[in-house]
Amino acid sequence: MTIFPCAKINLGLNVVSKRPDGYHNLETVFYPIPLYDALSVHKMDHHFPSEHPCDIKTTGINIDSDDEHNLVVKAYNLLARDFRLPRIHAHLHKRIPSQAGLGGGSSDAAYMIRLLDEEYHLNIGNAEMERYAAQLGADCAFFITSEPAFATGIGDILEPADGEYGNLKGYHLALVKPDIAVSTREAYANIHPHQPAKCCREIVCQPISTWREELVNDFEAPIIALYPRIGEIKDQLYADGALYAQMSGSGSAVFGIFANHPTGIAEQFGDCFTAVMEL
Repeated sequence: MTIFPCAKINLGLNVVSKRPDGYHNLETVFYPIPLYDALSVHKMDHHFPSEHPCDIKTTGINIDSDDEHNLVVKAYNLLARDFRLPRIHAHLHKRIPSQAGLGGGSSDAAYMIRLLDEEYHLNIGNAEMERYAAQLGADCAFFITSEPAFATGIGDILEPADGEYGNLKGYHLALVKPDIAVSTREAYANIHPHQPAKCCREIVCQPISTWREELVNDFEAPIIALYPRIGEIKDQLYADGALYAQMSGSGSAVFGIFANHPTGIAEQFGDCFTAVMEL
């Protein structure tokens, strides 16, 4: 069986307070986008001499050879504690770039939970799958349903956001990811938590023409100060006609939302990963 984990973008991201446990409370709108990895599993023959019950092969871009820490393997091991699972071969083909703020690893983990639930008739249910997914990463629970969501807490408390399709259906998205890796520690180093003047969920429900002045990613300014290239990409997307442009999550991918299909993105940003898609 094969399943296709999707990426996400953040429509606004506000760091509102620091928690006693050292994490931060956030407000953001997660929005799924049609950029996909591919994940398949099949049962392992009992003669196959694997030391691991989930034997994984990873292909594509940004391959991490450390199988022990692969989130897909962690998802299998998490469910195997509570359910009788067969030994399996897993094949993960990566198309979503890593360290981009697009949630690729989190999506792979959540979709592994979904795949195992369906393939082996575990009958877990979405709410329980979200509980399992949240143990693997703050944004993992979102990918169990991959529907637009307003996220609070550390990103794990989800509420519907602006209907089934948001107000972006029919728009076009240009995605540009430079060869820059931003660590979580680095992203939070210059953040000063505060309550925003207006909640991002409220702004996202407004016409997109208002977003440029109001919809903010708190990580963006300090990260651009460290990596000016990210700011240059954002400025260029606006120059190309984007209605709204923003760094996603803690970066380093930048997206632009266009009324029509933008042209020449790959040529303009030849040193970057690029993708153009209709939402």
